[in-house]
Amino acid sequence: MYTAREFNFDGLVGPSHNYAGLSFGNVASFSNVKSASNPRQAALQGLAKMRELAARGFAQGLLPPQARPNFRLLRKLGFSGTDADVLARAWREAPVILACAWSASPMWTANAATVSPSADTADGRVHFTAANLNNKLHRADEHVQATRTLRALFAHSERFVVHDPLPSTPAFGDEGAANHTRFAQAYGAAGVEFFVYGRVEFDPSAPAPKKYPARQTLEASQAIARLHGLDPARTVFAAQNPDLIDQGVFHNDVIAVGNGNVLFYHEEAFFDEAATLDALRRALASVGTELRAVRVPASAVPVADAVASYLFNSQLLSKADGGMALVVPHECRENPAVASYLAQLVNSGGPIDELAEFDLRQSMRNGGGPACLRLRVSLTDDEARAMHQGVIMTEDLYARLAPWVERHYRDRIEPKDLADPQLARECAGALEELERILGLPGLYDLT
Repeated sequence: MYTAREFNFDGLVGPSHNYAGLSFGNVASFSNVKSASNPRQAALQGLAKMRELAARGFAQGLLPPQARPNFRLLRKLGFSGTDADVLARAWREAPVILACAWSASPMWTANAATVSPSADTADGRVHFTAANLNNKLHRADEHVQATRTLRALFAHSERFVVHDPLPSTPAFGDEGAANHTRFAQAYGAAGVEFFVYGRVEFDPSAPAPKKYPARQTLEASQAIARLHGLDPARTVFAAQNPDLIDQGVFHNDVIAVGNGNVLFYHEEAFFDEAATLDALRRALASVGTELRAVRVPASAVPVADAVASYLFNSQLLSKADGGMALVVPHECRENPAVASYLAQLVNSGGPIDELAEFDLRQSMRNGGGPACLRLRVSLTDDEARAMHQGVIMTEDLYARLAPWVERHYRDRIEPKDLADPQLARECAGALEELERILGLPGLYDLT
């Protein structure tokens, strides 16, 4: 076993943060469609969270925003001429497609990739597979920049592998780490990788939701496990409860979160709760540890309250004293059922003994909480030194990024602003400067 730490790479909110309501099945996103957003506030809220967690000693990094608007997508769909012409015509003829090209969703880096640490993989390297996100037009191109970014940050080929995304077909719908959890006694120890899927492409008789789409397939999860060289004895696949998908639980991280040997989950999260827990217990026993399941009953927190507050879309972080902190949004305190449950939880004598609350309202209104905002990467000390250092959150980096946000970000974006070529120029200028701040020249293809 090697000394290792878990790094959380939060998505830095981009200067075009807006509420387009494009994600059918994501209740929060859909309910705020076409309202005005505040990109400056969104970015500063995210930076404040990263700064505070880094100051507490948690390993914290960031993933840069993606370039928006996606002119490549618009031109592929027949909008031609100058950039201003493209925006004007798309606004006039296809405003939903224009909104897709401006999507703010890359900020939720839990969907950027699935990550397996070197302790789990056959070749002893850290493996990344960028998610194809093919269920939604506004996300289906994200893998291009996600792959480019991951390869820039984790370029040391003897320590890291960044795979291409899976084929972009319905059979291999992949939403990244939002449906993946790793359990282990310690971050540097051999662990168990847990994949949760919403449907089975090649078995029409398998359970499936009726109202909202299931975005992750079993076939995609199995393919990633093969690509990453995972041990089948330490890999668990479980079906999400299709009824919960139809209630707005579009990813597993909306209804469950795990860390170390702890699974914090809603009793209705899985199609077969008993079989899922049994499989996890057996797999964890094979690496010498015992599952600690923290089950939240529906009688204490109904599913609707869990979704509204994003109780489970939280971060579960291991502290130096052996306990765990649950990073939650303000909305958890404002929901009476959730607030009552959490007060009991931290005083229960269980593994979760602290709440860390953050104001992430701009992200929450767009459909993503603390867990959506971060990609978890367990790294040994040598691996951490081998990655690009310019994205590790420090006081110095924060002191450079906060003024950068103040200079480049608007405090209000409305739907009509997406047709403004000046906004596109502002976004490009912001990212050019960001490349210099992060030490990543050529990160973006802004031509």
